[in-house]
Amino acid sequence: MCVPLLGLGAAQGGLFLSSLGLSLASGIAQRNAARAAADQQYQSALIQNRSAEQAFANQQEALAAQLKETRANAAEDKFAKTIETLQAQGRIRASEQAGLTVQMLLQDQEGQLGIYRDSVDRTLSSYFRQYQRNVEGLVSQRENRRNDLQSGINQAYNAIPSLGSILLNTAASGLNTYTQLLPA
Repeated sequence: MCVPLLGLGAAQGGLFLSSLGLSLASGIAQRNAARAAADQQYQSALIQNRSAEQAFANQQEALAAQLKETRANAAEDKFAKTIETLQAQGRIRASEQAGLTVQMLLQDQEGQLGIYRDSVDRTLSSYFRQYQRNVEGLVSQRENRRNDLQSGINQAYNAIPSLGSILLNTAASGLNTYTQLLPA
């Protein structure tokens, strides 16, 4: 049994209330769907973030291994050059020359070894600085990925209609329906 409502007849009042109910139900369904999509976006972002963290760790590990290998190669090169210099000095001493010439040849060998060691050290220092820049780049990539994921999550949750907007839309729809049903 319908009672007259706001100047509408019983049938028109029923249509008006039905329209309000459908509008409200539709708004709540849209809100629930948007919330489900946002929750799904969040879960997906968690998975992507774990993947990004693993990629970061793998890349950083590879860079560290490369640095370690480069340092080991440099140490081997310096050691080999030291052996080569000691052998050359031994040959100079064994040549049975004496005097200033021998001392100059020995000093020259020692100087060349020092220059070589300095060169290797400068190369290693440069490589280490490049390593640090590469790690900073990896950190920056990771942070960009995180920011992109967070932005997507924020957008998804911001797309959820508020209860206030649902009620306002329901009221506006109800007013529109009321004006259409109101007898002239």
